[in-house]
Amino acid sequence: MTTDLLTNAPEVEAPVFPPRPPRQGRPTPHISSMDEYKKMYEQSIADPATFFGKMAQDLLTWFKPFGKVTFGSFKEGNVSWFLDGQVNACYNCVDRHALANPDKIAIIWEADEPNQHVSISYGTVLAEVSRLANVLKKYGVRKGDTVAIYMPMVPEAVYAMLACARIGAVHSVVFAGFSADALRDRMLDAKCKILITADQGKRGGKTIQLKKIADEALAECPSVHTVIVFQRTGDAAVPFHPPRDVWWHDETMNQRPYCPCEPMNSEDPLFMLYTSGSTGKPKGVLHTTAGYLLGVTATTKYIFDLHEDDVHGCMADVGWITGHSYIVYGPLANGVTTILFESIPTYPNAGRYWELVDKHKVTSFYTAPTAIRALRRLGDEHLQPYNLDTLRVLGSVGEPINPEAWMWYYKVVGRERCAIVDTYWQTETGSIIITPLPGATPSKPGSATLPFFGVDVAVLDPQTGKELVGTGVTGVLAVRSSFPSIARSIYDNHERYMDTYLKPYIGYYFTGDGVTRDKDGYYWIRGRVELDVINVSGHRMSTAEIESALVQHAACAEAAVVGIPDELTGQAIVCFCTLKTHTAPQATDQTLLAALTSQVRSHIGPFATPKRIVVTPDLPKTRSGKIMRRILRKVAAGDVGEEDVLNEDVLRLKLGDLTTLADPGVVAALVKRVATSQ
Repeated sequence: MTTDLLTNAPEVEAPVFPPRPPRQGRPTPHISSMDEYKKMYEQSIADPATFFGKMAQDLLTWFKPFGKVTFGSFKEGNVSWFLDGQVNACYNCVDRHALANPDKIAIIWEADEPNQHVSISYGTVLAEVSRLANVLKKYGVRKGDTVAIYMPMVPEAVYAMLACARIGAVHSVVFAGFSADALRDRMLDAKCKILITADQGKRGGKTIQLKKIADEALAECPSVHTVIVFQRTGDAAVPFHPPRDVWWHDETMNQRPYCPCEPMNSEDPLFMLYTSGSTGKPKGVLHTTAGYLLGVTATTKYIFDLHEDDVHGCMADVGWITGHSYIVYGPLANGVTTILFESIPTYPNAGRYWELVDKHKVTSFYTAPTAIRALRRLGDEHLQPYNLDTLRVLGSVGEPINPEAWMWYYKVVGRERCAIVDTYWQTETGSIIITPLPGATPSKPGSATLPFFGVDVAVLDPQTGKELVGTGVTGVLAVRSSFPSIARSIYDNHERYMDTYLKPYIGYYFTGDGVTRDKDGYYWIRGRVELDVINVSGHRMSTAEIESALVQHAACAEAAVVGIPDELTGQAIVCFCTLKTHTAPQATDQTLLAALTSQVRSHIGPFATPKRIVVTPDLPKTRSGKIMRRILRKVAAGDVGEEDVLNEDVLRLKLGDLTTLADPGVVAALVKRVATSQ
């Protein structure tokens, strides 16, 4: 384990912003003081069975009451919640609201073009989800079967997720920016027999060839017998291969607009979602029904302070956990209106977000620091035409937000009248675990502040695993005991789940992130301590996965990938490649560099595009052949200059002990190559 991020962690000093009192005519926050938060939090830790038992009864509708609230532990790896209860996620997100008020708007779809949007009622969602659920049953999908979803940001993507939940199928949504190879690997691992996709997607004025990409993946997925294709654009040139391929509209038009919900046991799987792993093979993180649903319902209600008439605008993609939890399941379970945004924040101009907020009267807004930083850089004038008066809560997700971006978000977007909730969580946690609460928590720019209910946070010494008690400590972030929404396993590989999350520190869930607890007990996330996972704009990618893509190019003999700090995206990808001896091109050959870049994009997706590729004669290795990545990270980040190479003392100070290097001269060559590649 690398602890570079934890050494010499600075003392955290930051201004404190007290909660804003509600403006006239605005609802009182659900939790309106620190005393109330502390009382609830302490009960949730001391007596989780009573706390979450009552919350589950208050927030969810059950087909069969649960018995024992919680069972098992991280030590045994057999966590479970709400035993013997029966519930259905789709019923909680759709039916109960449609039955109470069928005309209430459930989804506002904001299309890629700003002059196109559609408002969809809970009654309509119920009918459309039911029709698709009946189609899935027609094609043999049963409880426990896995369905792959590879869709653009259209309402039908949400219908597909809910239709699976309705009949007890396990959905595996694959982000529509992933390549054919990535889609293939995920469908094979999940043993999918059905794929739901679209002819094309639209994003930022561009057309994405989803069906063409899907066909490439399907060429190596013989188990997929049916592909349901939604017509997003209707382009007649899109490939279509009956009888395997069937049109969504043809199949649903004759189906009954009601399908009974399958009663699901609390611990029955709801979905799997793939996240990058250190071995290069993505992990199918498995979430179960009741615990996940309660986690996202509670966090959405309290963290975004949702009330009956609110409009929640989460700008993520349903292909990621943020979209699952805070576009689909969380808002809909609360019965509010959720925004589904197909475009990007700068199309057709940098005022797109703010136009959306005013047009749809958004009350809570949730986006990534990358977007906030990019819009801040483009200038405040893009916000000036918009009122933004409906906003009460502004959220940040995906990576730590830097204080400068936090202040801009607070002052320029929120106009000093909105709560900023800087949220920390992971695919594996299912829902937010460290966050301010709008009416209760004083905020500090850059800090995720305090844990959510039931999340018993610990700071551990990375080497000994012992808890670091008190304040003013830095270590690795762990959780002592289970909470409802924590992932239960990795699909078909529970041993890997144990090895990754529960065995590094026995008795704890290990997040993989460094953290500082400051003098006030607030938590500051330091980033990954396992540096084989890179976070670019909130997209977590495995270095091994990128390296695997590079070495598949005919010219590449060996590759090492590192992440370096980036002002806009948080981290950026830098690749070091050595070439096979027969390869003719020079290291600076732009054609070769372009081909290697294309190799990564085609095997993973455009979001994995390297910032820089450095072709080098050799990599820094120990005598046993292990690549010394700490050297590559420091060289790539520009921490070592050509003048440093001439001074052994300076070099040792900046790079650490180099005596184990098989060839110390490789450092000078690396520094020179990095300098010429910029």
